[in-house]
Amino acid sequence: MSKPNIIILATGGTVAAKASDESTSTDYKAGVLSITSLLKAVPGLDDIAKLSTEQIANIDSSNMSDELWLKLAKRVNSLAKSPKVDGIVITHGTDTMEETAYFLNLVSHTNKAIVLTGAMRPASAISADGAKNLYNAVYLAADKQARNKGVMIAINDKIYAARDVSKTHTLNIDAFKAQNSGEIGYIIDGKVFFSHNSTKLHTVNSVFCVRGLKKLPKVDIVYSYANDGSKVAIDAFLKAGAKGIVVAASGAGSIHENSKKHLIKLLKAKKLVVVKSSRVGAGLVPLGKEDEEQGFISANDLNPQKARVLLMLALTKTKEGKEISKYFELY
Repeated sequence: MSKPNIIILATGGTVAAKASDESTSTDYKAGVLSITSLLKAVPGLDDIAKLSTEQIANIDSSNMSDELWLKLAKRVNSLAKSPKVDGIVITHGTDTMEETAYFLNLVSHTNKAIVLTGAMRPASAISADGAKNLYNAVYLAADKQARNKGVMIAINDKIYAARDVSKTHTLNIDAFKAQNSGEIGYIIDGKVFFSHNSTKLHTVNSVFCVRGLKKLPKVDIVYSYANDGSKVAIDAFLKAGAKGIVVAASGAGSIHENSKKHLIKLLKAKKLVVVKSSRVGAGLVPLGKEDEEQGFISANDLNPQKARVLLMLALTKTKEGKEISKYFELY
Protein backbone atom coordinates (compact mmCIF):
# COMPACT_ATOMS: atom_id res chain seq x y z
CA MET A 1 0.00 0.00 0.00
CA SER A 2 1.44 3.37 -1.00
CA LYS A 3 2.16 5.95 1.65
CA PRO A 4 0.26 9.27 1.62
CA ASN A 5 2.00 12.38 0.35
CA ILE A 6 2.25 15.02 3.07
CA ILE A 7 3.75 18.46 2.59
CA ILE A 8 5.07 20.42 5.56
CA LEU A 9 4.93 24.21 5.36
CA ALA A 10 7.21 25.82 7.92
CA THR A 11 6.68 29.31 9.35
CA GLY A 12 9.06 29.31 12.33
CA GLY A 13 8.09 29.68 15.99
CA THR A 14 9.36 28.06 19.17
CA VAL A 15 9.37 24.66 17.50
CA ALA A 16 12.21 26.08 15.35
CA ALA A 17 13.88 27.94 18.22
CA LYS A 18 17.27 27.59 19.82
CA ALA A 19 18.45 28.70 23.26
CA SER A 20 21.94 29.27 24.60
CA ASP A 21 21.96 25.93 26.47
CA GLU A 22 19.83 22.82 26.96
CA SER A 23 18.51 23.88 30.38
CA THR A 24 16.94 27.07 29.04
CA SER A 25 13.30 26.90 27.95
CA THR A 26 12.24 30.56 28.02
CA ASP A 27 15.11 32.77 26.84
CA TYR A 28 15.53 31.79 23.20
CA LYS A 29 15.31 33.06 19.64
CA ALA A 30 12.31 31.75 17.71
CA GLY A 31 12.44 30.85 14.04
CA VAL A 32 16.12 29.93 13.82
CA LEU A 33 16.10 26.32 12.63
CA SER A 34 14.96 25.25 9.18
CA ILE A 35 12.29 22.64 8.63
CA THR A 36 15.02 20.34 7.28
CA SER A 37 16.81 20.55 10.64
CA LEU A 38 13.60 19.87 12.55
CA LEU A 39 12.85 16.72 10.59
CA LYS A 40 16.23 15.24 11.51
CA ALA A 41 15.10 15.20 15.15
CA VAL A 42 11.94 13.19 14.37
CA PRO A 43 12.71 9.54 13.63
CA GLY A 44 10.16 7.39 11.84
CA LEU A 45 8.42 10.07 9.78
CA ASP A 46 9.43 8.40 6.51
CA ASP A 47 7.55 5.30 7.65
CA ILE A 48 4.31 7.30 7.90
CA ALA A 49 4.31 9.29 4.69
CA LYS A 50 6.23 10.59 1.73
CA LEU A 51 7.29 14.03 2.90
CA SER A 52 8.15 17.25 1.12
CA THR A 53 8.79 20.61 2.73
CA GLU A 54 8.63 24.34 2.07
CA GLN A 55 9.97 27.14 4.24
CA ILE A 56 7.22 29.77 3.91
CA ALA A 57 8.70 31.97 6.66
CA ASN A 58 10.86 31.66 9.77
CA ILE A 59 9.48 34.11 12.32
CA ASP A 60 8.37 34.49 15.89
CA SER A 61 4.61 34.07 15.49
CA SER A 62 3.98 37.24 17.49
CA ASN A 63 5.12 38.93 14.26
CA MET A 64 2.50 37.19 12.09
CA SER A 65 1.00 39.56 9.51
CA ASP A 66 -2.01 39.75 7.22
CA GLU A 67 0.38 39.58 4.26
CA LEU A 68 1.86 36.30 5.47
CA TRP A 69 -1.62 34.92 6.18
CA LEU A 70 -2.63 35.60 2.59
CA LYS A 71 0.59 34.08 1.24
CA LEU A 72 0.13 30.97 3.38
CA ALA A 73 -3.57 30.57 2.53
CA LYS A 74 -2.97 30.91 -1.19
CA ARG A 75 -0.19 28.32 -1.03
CA VAL A 76 -2.37 25.93 0.98
CA ASN A 77 -5.19 26.22 -1.56
CA SER A 78 -2.81 25.70 -4.45
CA LEU A 79 -1.25 22.60 -2.91
CA ALA A 80 -4.59 21.14 -1.84
CA LYS A 81 -5.74 21.06 -5.48
CA SER A 82 -2.93 18.70 -6.40
CA PRO A 83 -3.75 14.97 -6.49
CA LYS A 84 -0.15 14.46 -5.38
CA VAL A 85 -0.87 16.09 -1.99
CA ASP A 86 -2.90 14.09 0.54
CA GLY A 87 -2.49 16.37 3.54
CA ILE A 88 -0.74 19.51 4.77
CA VAL A 89 1.12 20.14 8.03
CA ILE A 90 2.05 23.68 9.07
CA THR A 91 4.66 24.34 11.76
CA HIS A 92 3.87 27.56 13.59
CA GLY A 93 4.64 29.52 16.73
CA THR A 94 2.08 28.97 19.48
CA ASP A 95 1.44 32.65 20.30
CA THR A 96 -0.80 33.28 17.28
CA MET A 97 -1.33 29.71 16.10
CA GLU A 98 -5.03 29.78 16.96
CA GLU A 99 -5.55 32.87 14.79
CA THR A 100 -3.74 31.44 11.77
CA ALA A 101 -5.58 28.14 12.17
CA TYR A 102 -8.97 29.86 12.27
CA PHE A 103 -8.10 32.08 9.29
CA LEU A 104 -7.14 29.00 7.25
CA ASN A 105 -10.27 27.23 8.49
CA LEU A 106 -12.32 29.96 6.83
CA VAL A 107 -10.43 30.32 3.54
CA SER A 108 -8.98 26.87 2.71
CA HIS A 109 -11.33 25.24 0.23
CA THR A 110 -10.41 21.59 0.62
CA ASN A 111 -11.57 18.54 2.54
CA LYS A 112 -7.97 17.33 2.87
CA ALA A 113 -6.42 17.45 6.31
CA ILE A 114 -4.69 20.69 7.29
CA VAL A 115 -2.89 20.38 10.61
CA LEU A 116 -0.98 23.06 12.52
CA THR A 117 1.51 22.20 15.20
CA GLY A 118 4.26 23.85 17.22
CA ALA A 119 6.02 23.69 20.55
CA MET A 120 6.10 25.31 23.94
CA ARG A 121 9.82 24.60 24.43
CA PRO A 122 12.66 25.40 22.02
CA ALA A 123 14.13 22.56 20.01
CA SER A 124 17.38 22.83 21.99
CA ALA A 125 15.73 22.33 25.41
CA ILE A 126 15.70 19.24 27.61
CA SER A 127 12.39 17.44 26.95
CA ALA A 128 11.58 19.64 23.98
CA ASP A 129 8.01 18.90 22.86
CA GLY A 130 8.29 19.90 19.21
CA ALA A 131 9.49 16.58 17.79
CA LYS A 132 6.58 14.60 19.22
CA ASN A 133 4.09 17.25 18.17
CA LEU A 134 5.43 17.23 14.62
CA TYR A 135 5.34 13.43 14.54
CA ASN A 136 1.70 13.45 15.66
CA ALA A 137 0.76 16.19 13.19
CA VAL A 138 2.15 14.18 10.26
CA TYR A 139 0.36 11.07 11.51
CA LEU A 140 -2.90 13.00 11.75
CA ALA A 141 -2.56 14.59 8.32
CA ALA A 142 -1.88 11.15 6.83
CA ASP A 143 -4.93 9.55 8.44
CA LYS A 144 -8.05 9.26 6.24
CA GLN A 145 -10.22 10.00 9.29
CA ALA A 146 -8.82 13.54 9.32
CA ARG A 147 -10.57 14.52 6.09
CA ASN A 148 -13.59 16.82 6.26
CA LYS A 149 -12.69 17.91 9.79
CA GLY A 150 -11.64 21.45 8.92
CA VAL A 151 -8.30 22.87 10.00
CA MET A 152 -6.94 21.29 13.18
CA ILE A 153 -4.20 21.83 15.73
CA ALA A 154 -2.29 18.78 16.95
CA ILE A 155 -0.40 19.47 20.15
CA ASN A 156 0.40 17.62 23.37
CA ASP A 157 -1.20 14.40 22.00
CA LYS A 158 -4.56 16.19 21.52
CA ILE A 159 -6.49 17.26 18.44
CA TYR A 160 -8.37 20.55 18.43
CA ALA A 161 -10.72 22.17 15.93
CA ALA A 162 -9.25 25.47 14.76
CA ARG A 163 -12.36 27.47 15.65
CA ASP A 164 -12.52 26.28 19.24
CA VAL A 165 -8.95 26.17 20.51
CA SER A 166 -6.94 28.84 22.32
CA LYS A 167 -3.60 29.12 24.03
CA THR A 168 -4.41 29.34 27.75
CA HIS A 169 -1.03 29.15 29.48
CA THR A 170 2.17 31.08 28.92
CA LEU A 171 4.64 28.23 29.46
CA ASN A 172 3.14 24.80 30.16
CA ILE A 173 3.30 22.22 27.39
CA ASP A 174 -0.42 21.61 28.05
CA ALA A 175 -1.09 25.20 27.03
CA PHE A 176 -3.92 24.70 24.54
CA LYS A 177 -7.56 24.20 25.48
CA ALA A 178 -10.95 24.40 23.81
CA GLN A 179 -12.76 25.98 26.75
CA ASN A 180 -16.27 25.62 25.37
CA SER A 181 -16.10 22.28 23.60
CA GLY A 182 -12.97 20.34 24.51
CA GLU A 183 -10.62 18.58 22.13
CA ILE A 184 -12.14 16.69 19.19
CA GLY A 185 -9.74 13.78 19.51
CA TYR A 186 -6.31 12.58 20.52
CA ILE A 187 -3.31 10.65 19.21
CA ILE A 188 -1.64 7.78 21.03
CA ASP A 189 1.38 5.97 19.59
CA GLY A 190 0.41 6.77 16.03
CA LYS A 191 -3.28 5.91 16.43
CA VAL A 192 -5.83 8.66 15.85
CA PHE A 193 -9.07 8.78 17.82
CA PHE A 194 -11.88 11.27 17.14
CA SER A 195 -14.71 11.91 19.58
CA HIS A 196 -16.74 14.61 17.79
CA ASN A 197 -16.66 17.24 15.04
CA SER A 198 -16.99 21.02 15.03
CA THR A 199 -20.51 21.98 13.95
CA LYS A 200 -19.66 25.38 12.46
CA LEU A 201 -19.11 25.97 8.74
CA HIS A 202 -15.53 25.72 7.48
CA THR A 203 -13.25 25.02 4.50
CA VAL A 204 -15.28 23.63 1.57
CA ASN A 205 -18.50 25.10 3.00
CA SER A 206 -17.05 28.57 3.62
CA VAL A 207 -17.99 31.55 1.45
CA PHE A 208 -14.73 33.35 2.21
CA CYS A 209 -11.95 33.37 -0.36
CA VAL A 210 -8.45 34.84 -0.62
CA ARG A 211 -8.21 34.57 -4.39
CA GLY A 212 -7.38 38.03 -5.71
CA LEU A 213 -7.12 39.54 -2.23
CA LYS A 214 -4.01 41.68 -1.79
CA LYS A 215 -4.87 42.93 1.69
CA LEU A 216 -7.46 42.45 4.42
CA PRO A 217 -9.76 45.12 5.85
CA LYS A 218 -8.24 46.73 8.95
CA VAL A 219 -9.86 45.49 12.16
CA ASP A 220 -8.52 46.23 15.64
CA ILE A 221 -9.26 45.13 19.20
CA VAL A 222 -9.95 47.37 22.21
CA TYR A 223 -9.99 46.13 25.79
CA SER A 224 -12.67 47.10 28.28
CA TYR A 225 -11.66 47.56 31.93
CA ALA A 226 -12.43 49.56 35.07
CA ASN A 227 -12.11 53.31 34.45
CA ASP A 228 -11.85 52.46 30.74
CA GLY A 229 -9.92 54.94 28.62
CA SER A 230 -10.17 53.10 25.33
CA LYS A 231 -12.05 55.95 23.63
CA VAL A 232 -8.61 57.32 22.74
CA ALA A 233 -7.62 53.97 21.19
CA ILE A 234 -10.89 53.73 19.27
CA ASP A 235 -10.35 57.15 17.70
CA ALA A 236 -6.74 56.31 16.89
CA PHE A 237 -7.73 53.06 15.20
CA LEU A 238 -10.45 54.84 13.24
CA LYS A 239 -7.99 57.52 12.10
CA ALA A 240 -5.57 54.79 11.04
CA GLY A 241 -8.20 53.27 8.77
CA ALA A 242 -9.99 50.69 10.89
CA LYS A 243 -13.23 49.43 9.33
CA GLY A 244 -14.16 47.37 12.34
CA ILE A 245 -13.55 47.12 16.06
CA VAL A 246 -13.76 44.06 18.28
CA VAL A 247 -14.32 44.86 21.94
CA ALA A 248 -12.75 42.49 24.46
CA ALA A 249 -15.58 43.25 26.87
CA SER A 250 -15.79 42.34 30.53
CA GLY A 251 -18.09 39.55 31.68
CA ALA A 252 -20.73 38.54 29.18
CA GLY A 253 -20.13 41.56 26.96
CA SER A 254 -20.22 44.59 29.27
CA ILE A 255 -18.48 47.72 27.96
CA HIS A 256 -17.60 50.68 30.18
CA GLU A 257 -20.13 53.48 29.66
CA ASN A 258 -17.52 56.00 28.45
CA SER A 259 -16.42 53.79 25.57
CA LYS A 260 -19.86 52.37 24.86
CA LYS A 261 -21.40 55.83 24.38
CA HIS A 262 -18.64 56.67 21.92
CA LEU A 263 -19.08 53.41 20.04
CA ILE A 264 -22.83 53.99 19.76
CA LYS A 265 -22.17 57.38 18.14
CA LEU A 266 -19.81 55.79 15.63
CA LEU A 267 -22.32 53.03 14.89
CA LYS A 268 -25.06 55.57 14.25
CA ALA A 269 -22.75 57.43 11.88
CA LYS A 270 -21.89 54.09 10.22
CA LYS A 271 -18.18 54.75 10.63
CA LEU A 272 -17.41 51.34 12.15
CA VAL A 273 -18.69 47.81 12.54
CA VAL A 274 -18.46 46.81 16.22
CA VAL A 275 -18.35 43.24 17.52
CA LYS A 276 -18.69 42.43 21.20
CA SER A 277 -16.51 39.58 22.43
CA SER A 278 -15.34 38.88 25.99
CA ARG A 279 -12.01 38.96 27.79
CA VAL A 280 -13.20 36.07 30.03
CA GLY A 281 -12.07 33.22 27.78
CA ALA A 282 -15.16 31.02 27.70
CA GLY A 283 -18.90 31.33 27.22
CA LEU A 284 -21.29 33.16 24.92
CA VAL A 285 -21.78 36.90 24.58
CA PRO A 286 -25.55 37.46 24.37
CA LEU A 287 -27.01 40.67 22.94
CA GLY A 288 -29.91 42.50 24.54
CA LYS A 289 -32.61 44.12 22.42
CA GLU A 290 -31.08 47.57 22.96
CA ASP A 291 -27.63 46.37 21.86
CA GLU A 292 -29.11 44.94 18.67
CA GLU A 293 -30.97 48.18 17.93
CA GLN A 294 -27.76 50.15 18.46
CA GLY A 295 -25.97 47.97 15.91
CA PHE A 296 -23.64 45.87 18.04
CA ILE A 297 -22.81 42.37 16.81
CA SER A 298 -22.19 39.39 19.09
CA ALA A 299 -19.04 37.32 18.63
CA ASN A 300 -21.00 34.44 20.19
CA ASP A 301 -18.27 32.29 21.79
CA LEU A 302 -15.33 33.48 19.67
CA ASN A 303 -12.55 35.12 21.65
CA PRO A 304 -11.49 38.65 20.60
CA GLN A 305 -8.56 37.58 18.42
CA LYS A 306 -10.68 35.09 16.48
CA ALA A 307 -13.61 37.49 16.24
CA ARG A 308 -11.16 39.88 14.57
CA VAL A 309 -10.27 37.22 11.98
CA LEU A 310 -13.90 36.56 11.11
CA LEU A 311 -14.79 40.26 11.02
CA MET A 312 -11.94 40.98 8.59
CA LEU A 313 -13.17 38.31 6.23
CA ALA A 314 -16.81 39.31 6.68
CA LEU A 315 -15.90 42.86 5.65
CA THR A 316 -14.58 41.52 2.35
CA LYS A 317 -18.18 40.48 1.66
CA THR A 318 -20.38 43.19 3.19
CA LYS A 319 -20.53 46.18 5.53
CA GLU A 320 -24.12 45.45 6.60
CA GLY A 321 -24.35 44.61 10.30
CA LYS A 322 -27.19 42.10 9.98
CA GLU A 323 -25.32 40.12 7.33
CA ILE A 324 -22.11 40.16 9.38
CA SER A 325 -24.07 39.04 12.45
CA LYS A 326 -25.26 36.02 10.44
CA TYR A 327 -21.67 35.11 9.65
CA PHE A 328 -20.92 35.07 13.38
CA GLU A 329 -23.78 32.62 13.87
CA LEU A 330 -22.67 30.31 11.06
CA TYR A 331 -18.88 30.35 11.49
